Amino acid sequence: MYKPMRVLHFYKTYYPDSVGGIEQVIRQMCVSTGRLGITNQVLSLSREDRLEPIEFEGHSVHRVPLNFELASNAVSLPAIGQLARMAREADVVHYHFPWPFMDLAHFLARVDKPTVVTYHSDIVRQKALLRFYEPLRNRFLDSVDSIVATSPNYLATSAVLDRYRDKTRVITFGLDKESYPEPDAARMDRWRDRIGPRFFLFVGVLRYYKGLHILLDAAAGTGYPVVIVGAGPIEQELKARARQLGLNNVMFVGALDDMDKVALLKLCYAVAFPSHLRSEAFGISLLEGAMFGKPMISSEIGTGTTYINEHERTGLVVPPSDHLALRAAMRQLWDNPAMAAEMGREAEARYWQLFTSSQMADAYAHLYAELVARRAGVKLSAAPRLG
Repeated sequence: MYKPMRVLHFYKTYYPDSVGGIEQVIRQMCVSTGRLGITNQVLSLSREDRLEPIEFEGHSVHRVPLNFELASNAVSLPAIGQLARMAREADVVHYHFPWPFMDLAHFLARVDKPTVVTYHSDIVRQKALLRFYEPLRNRFLDSVDSIVATSPNYLATSAVLDRYRDKTRVITFGLDKESYPEPDAARMDRWRDRIGPRFFLFVGVLRYYKGLHILLDAAAGTGYPVVIVGAGPIEQELKARARQLGLNNVMFVGALDDMDKVALLKLCYAVAFPSHLRSEAFGISLLEGAMFGKPMISSEIGTGTTYINEHERTGLVVPPSDHLALRAAMRQLWDNPAMAAEMGREAEARYWQLFTSSQMADAYAHLYAELVARRAGVKLSAAPRLG
């Protein structure tokens, strides 16, 4: 158990307004470190009208109005004052990068507490705007006390993180399997009857970097059932492509609640995760597949996806944007059930070895304590080892 600490997380979106990979990570951080005596608060933006604080799974969620968005950069002027007020009451401020407005808010709010940044991803798409943002980004990352990379792969391949190796450490994301609901037999039977006994599964927000167009091309002409769970900005575009390819073996089931998602994770034959750009820095739903003992197919993009999925051990790794290689990997798993089952067992073993929420919580709690002690001029013992 660690000394009681108060940690403020700041990110543009969170529950109940948005459910995605980063939101899930922050949730798992708050719940798991909460068990160690840390009091967590989350400050996020919202389009909703009624924004009273919410108690959620042992931590509090504070929301301020979203004023506008520019190139996916959410802006809220009230967030600056709220960040300043909440930071004064916190022992550590935990930022979640990237979010350019957050960098600016940090300075405008004059945050003067120990600070840590979880570096979720490089900025990949907005390259023209990145030139204008770079000076602010560099000043922000220069100013914080510690940066966390989410996998050794990402630290090794990010030019931005390479500038800050002296204050960057690796703490991988972790999940608590017990926090996932257990679907009843009737629900399992309904999905089994609807889809059939074997299928590839994708779970995630339908965004440009998820590579789903590559998965559709790979599925063409194979007859392998593919289930796509999620909604998002390119959903209609993907459905149109599936119609154009005549894919009657691909099923879009939309966004599902956790109970249905777990049912499909338990039932699926393998997880297909075709993200092809570095915007996919880790892959929480890929890790969920490993946690449920499923073999995986992913692309080598120099990020945490290949830290989760080891080629020919926990699944297969293919070149990005190569639908023929992805199709061949699907065929290899489909035609070799014994191999697929063994990869699934290895995937779950790797989850228990490296990716539990308790391991993540211990590492972050030690980091928080280290930063607070450093500010007070006290030296702590070594951090817990991961994996």
